[in-house]
Amino acid sequence: MALTQRLQMRQSQALVMTPQLMQAIKLLQLSNLDLAAYVEGELEKNPLLERAAEGEPGVVDGNAEPVAAEFSGDRDTGEIGVVADRIDEAAPPRRHAIGRLRVGVVERAAVPAIGGNLADGVPSRPQEIPERGDVRRARKAARHADDGDRVAANQTLFEIAGLARPVLTGERTALNFLQLLSATATATRRYVDAIVGTRCAIWDTRKTIPGLRTAQKYAVVCGGGQNYRIGLFDQVLIKENHIAAAGSLTAAVAAARRAAGSRKVEVDVEVETMEEFEEALRAGPDIIMLDEFSLADMRAAVALNNSKDHRVTVEASGSVTLETVRSVAETGVDYISIGGITKHVRAVELSMRLAFAS
Repeated sequence: MALTQRLQMRQSQALVMTPQLMQAIKLLQLSNLDLAAYVEGELEKNPLLERAAEGEPGVVDGNAEPVAAEFSGDRDTGEIGVVADRIDEAAPPRRHAIGRLRVGVVERAAVPAIGGNLADGVPSRPQEIPERGDVRRARKAARHADDGDRVAANQTLFEIAGLARPVLTGERTALNFLQLLSATATATRRYVDAIVGTRCAIWDTRKTIPGLRTAQKYAVVCGGGQNYRIGLFDQVLIKENHIAAAGSLTAAVAAARRAAGSRKVEVDVEVETMEEFEEALRAGPDIIMLDEFSLADMRAAVALNNSKDHRVTVEASGSVTLETVRSVAETGVDYISIGGITKHVRAVELSMRLAFAS
């Protein structure tokens, strides 16, 4: 009988999710900026905590040359920064500041508004503008203008009070959003004001800045315009390429109706001639878009549409400017769609100035 030695090692481990472990996992998932903001917050809330001096264990030496540059940021805002090069750290960590966001110098005096400048609507719904960790740590914030308000040069729109570093970190991202969206609202308001007194309204389009469609469409509403479709899912727009693919305008409208099924989806068809407009009336869409029609043809199309028992909505589009928009509206069309209010915007001049507490 042979004797053999057999060694068995058995190990089992149960991981208990304690509050301390959950907090550690949460901290490991933070970006460098958010982690720095968290540390600042804990130091401010707990008077028993002290910041370790440079050179102590666990403290990064700001003067040491980094072996590899570590970046932090996010794709939505495009904010990327080298951790070792944070200019906002020039402000003392505990110093408080009040930031006042103002409308800048008026550049186009012809704009019909107080002071010659419009920043109609400072679209700022929290769900539309991503908040960085540093921005969320502001202790006090006050708005001095509501969405859709007309504002004058040098008027204060917003005040934020808190630690200077977080305010400086979030300043540029906040201004980027506010300048663009206020510009969208302002451009819309100019067109809306130009057609006051007519029965026409201004529509936006899908020609928006990538990633900011919802925000820009909200800005259009702030400027007094109305939203056209959000995407390809909530309304059908049949253009010349769709008509060519289907074989005819009538066939394209019928195909769109079949594809929608029982869903109540409006069908809009683009026409370029009076002959196409007449065919569209027979095909029965909900909306007919007059693309690059002359004023005379627009008036003829509106008259023909009004003579029918079942009137459809008529939309004008194509090469409409501030100089021509009223003439187009006075032809009797229901809507004028303008892509330029979201894709050709020029940022409203806004700036933030800090006042530091002594």
